[in-house]
Amino acid sequence: MNTIPEIIANYQRIAEEGRRKLNKVQHEIYRTSTLRLLLFVTGVAGAIYFRSTGWIIPTCIIVAALLPFILLIKHHNRLFHRKDYLEKEIEINEQEVAALHYDTSSFEDGTEFIDPTHLYSFDLDLFGPHSLFQYLNRTSTQLGKKLLATWLNTHLENKVEIENRQEAVRELTPLLEFRQQFRILGLLHKGKAADENELKTWAGSPTVFRKRLLFRLLPWLAGGTNAICISLALAGILPVSVCGTVWVCFVSAGFCFTGRITKMQAVYGKKLQILATYANLLRLIECQPTKSPILNEVKAWIGGKKQTASHSIQCLSKLMNELDQRNNVFMYTILNGLFFWEIRQIMRIEKWKEQYASQLPQWLTAIAHMDALCSLATFAYNHPDYTYPCIVSHPFCLHARKLGHPLMHRDKCVRNDIDIRKRPFFITITGANMAGKSTYLRTVGVNYLLACIGIPVCAQQMEVYPALLITSLRTSDSLTDNESYFFAELKRLKLIIDKLQSGEELFIILDEILKGTNSTDKQKGSLALIRQFMTLQANGIIATHDLMLGSLADTFPDDIRNHCFEADITGDELTFSYHMREGVAQNMNACFLMKKMGIAVTD
Repeated sequence: MNTIPEIIANYQRIAEEGRRKLNKVQHEIYRTSTLRLLLFVTGVAGAIYFRSTGWIIPTCIIVAALLPFILLIKHHNRLFHRKDYLEKEIEINEQEVAALHYDTSSFEDGTEFIDPTHLYSFDLDLFGPHSLFQYLNRTSTQLGKKLLATWLNTHLENKVEIENRQEAVRELTPLLEFRQQFRILGLLHKGKAADENELKTWAGSPTVFRKRLLFRLLPWLAGGTNAICISLALAGILPVSVCGTVWVCFVSAGFCFTGRITKMQAVYGKKLQILATYANLLRLIECQPTKSPILNEVKAWIGGKKQTASHSIQCLSKLMNELDQRNNVFMYTILNGLFFWEIRQIMRIEKWKEQYASQLPQWLTAIAHMDALCSLATFAYNHPDYTYPCIVSHPFCLHARKLGHPLMHRDKCVRNDIDIRKRPFFITITGANMAGKSTYLRTVGVNYLLACIGIPVCAQQMEVYPALLITSLRTSDSLTDNESYFFAELKRLKLIIDKLQSGEELFIILDEILKGTNSTDKQKGSLALIRQFMTLQANGIIATHDLMLGSLADTFPDDIRNHCFEADITGDELTFSYHMREGVAQNMNACFLMKKMGIAVTD
């Protein structure tokens, strides 16, 4: 297993190799451009110099210069594609080095997925700047980004599904080259958020031209008529002017359909071009050997070894590129007049849709899953010190040693344990301000979530039973809904009670419940709430400043355990160890901090 310094060195090595290759490609681009210019100048100069000898020699010179010139254009395009690839390769490896130093600003943060009403994502800072999503996200397609957010928002609750996800992530983790190729190809031509729905809409839309016999016959009718006229003209039977008149008539008739075809091309043309990128991604998936059930299923979605998906999408991409030739007025006019080329081409695209459109959503799903899985595998690769949790089947269990928050610097993160092995069972956390209670709750919640989406956790060892996670850490009021903070919190608590009463298995994390009422009401309500949790066979953690909640451990000695985070006051100094201790907190620091800040406090 690589260490983090070795992983950083590996990313730096790949970036440095990429820079050397890029330098060579840039020099070759310069040489190719120069050679193209020389060929062009030589061809023109030769044709001019030998123009007095007749047309044969200048023509031969132009052809001799033109053929290698065209080949160099294609070579030049390949070099530019290689240049773009290497630049992106350097960029993503530099990003990984920065990420391993906790700078994830170059990755998308998923702000659009923030939902204050979600069961846990808002409380655990899953989305937004410096979020867990930004830390995890290495998706290169909008499809994968959306799916990764869905996985975070809807974690798995089935032991077998989690273990299958773990197996897929384990398989992809050492495949650095594959994962980077997938990411680079996706980033080179990244689509937009609406692409998926619009592609599916196009796939489900009815055909316009192929469903009518007249349109299917028109290209054959025009082509046959032109062929007959040209043959008769060559034979001297028909005047050439008649051929021209027939051709012009067909060109004019073609304009009747141009508006409708232009509209179709404008709406879906660019969307379908993104399929060229998807074809490259699908080819990568098709060529990659797989073992785990999930990865085998992904390959099955796209036709497995038959390479049905990539080949089919390549064909569609080629058809769309050919349709773009209609933007060349000269070629468009000639071909349309000869055999209604425009209608023929759009019907070929419609034929493709009839044959493959039903499979397109499945292909997109395969790309999304591989993209999201590669993100999870990159997280696992970058954290060789993390461990895969053991998923248990008997409720309830959450046992972890040296649990830390993945977003806290590895050299500064203070790690703590958690041990819940029965149902019902609650841990109450008391402690002073800034002593670490809220951080501990988020640490537990985030690692619980990581375990339930099938990736390694920031812990030395962990066992977990995958119940539904639900939190109430930062309930906010709502001016638009005329809803008070206290009422919003009550709604969340009511939701928890309703789920428990309906038989759902929950893991509950609460921070300072009933903050929006007076201390007597708060204490009475909190004690009643926890007693109800015990009756409903619930599991969870509650952090509070109310030391009276510690007395519940006397009422439920086997089902409630007290822990605390202390603030140590020595002389005029306040220190925090951030290590969780057993029992109820003894030191509170509010008055001490107020005095330190010059705020008068009456003893």
